[in-house]
Amino acid sequence: MIKKRIKVVDLFCGIGGLSNGFFQEGFDVVAGYDNDKSCKFAYEVNNHAKFHLANITKVTGKEINQQFGNSLKILVGCAPCQPFSSYSFKVKTKDKDKVNLLYSFSRLIHAVKPTIVSMENVPQLMDTDKYSVFSDFCAELKKMRYHISISIVFCPDYGIPQRRKRLVLLASKLGDITLIPKTHTADRYVTVRDVIGELPPILAGSADPNDPLHRARSLSALNLQRIRHTKIGGSWRDWPENMILDCFKRKSGKSYGSVYGRMKWDEPAPTMTTQCTGLGNGRFGHPEQDRAISLREAAIFQTFPQTYKFYETKDSLHPSVICRQIGNAVPPILGKVIAKSIKEHLKTYKLWQEQSI
Repeated sequence: MIKKRIKVVDLFCGIGGLSNGFFQEGFDVVAGYDNDKSCKFAYEVNNHAKFHLANITKVTGKEINQQFGNSLKILVGCAPCQPFSSYSFKVKTKDKDKVNLLYSFSRLIHAVKPTIVSMENVPQLMDTDKYSVFSDFCAELKKMRYHISISIVFCPDYGIPQRRKRLVLLASKLGDITLIPKTHTADRYVTVRDVIGELPPILAGSADPNDPLHRARSLSALNLQRIRHTKIGGSWRDWPENMILDCFKRKSGKSYGSVYGRMKWDEPAPTMTTQCTGLGNGRFGHPEQDRAISLREAAIFQTFPQTYKFYETKDSLHPSVICRQIGNAVPPILGKVIAKSIKEHLKTYKLWQEQSI
């Protein structure tokens, strides 16, 4: 039997964290689709695949099939998860279009008929009573005779140094498919110290002259005093009374225990977000240095390779844009876990062959 070439198309690709995991595992990633034009450079230069600026709701199955040609098709994607995230779990009207993107993913699966599908998102997607989008998505896959597995992944279990939890769905026309076993136990989790402990120290508002991404946002004089009072692993609760914000003094504010917090050296970092380089946006303070984490540190916690290029020239280095791109990304190591799972599945059916990319 002549084996078909295996090709991957990534929907909602961003700067390519998921694609990069597949690329590292030897898959031929041929295209990524996203409506954020700022992602084009990083996606293409790091993944050697074509970036298509497009609204997924307007993309047709015919267009996707042209990318695949006569290949074994793998369609993957991570639809925007903000409507379901733990930071904004109550779905708002303005997010309905993002919710509906998962229906567009389902529509394209129906039109393209890929052999394998992977969908990654936040676990809360399974919990909402208001929207049945995930159950509808799974029901459509079953109607199309896909075998489905659903996993809630705690990222440290796979060597990712942040406490991110993700929903990973795998679906195959071939037969049962599962995620590979966990690679790390709790006593061997990759920690903050493991991955950023040796980086050169920098001050708030400064950058490492040898690494433009290793830059930290400026702090006001008051916030500089506040972080100096914050213990390793501590938060605003460590501050003198006169420094505590009024909102934290109210009963409703006492639940925000990690805000303005410092990370702990010997634990994984908290979940990276689109605003993770801001001190007041969560537990994003450096464990010892008086600043929030740098862009480089955020990229490291997201497991982007040191060689990953996020900007073309220094003039195109916009910290807030890159922070958003990093926070929105699928960690490449999680992408590798998904890719390895699919590779092992294909090997079971003697369909895997090393790709010459």
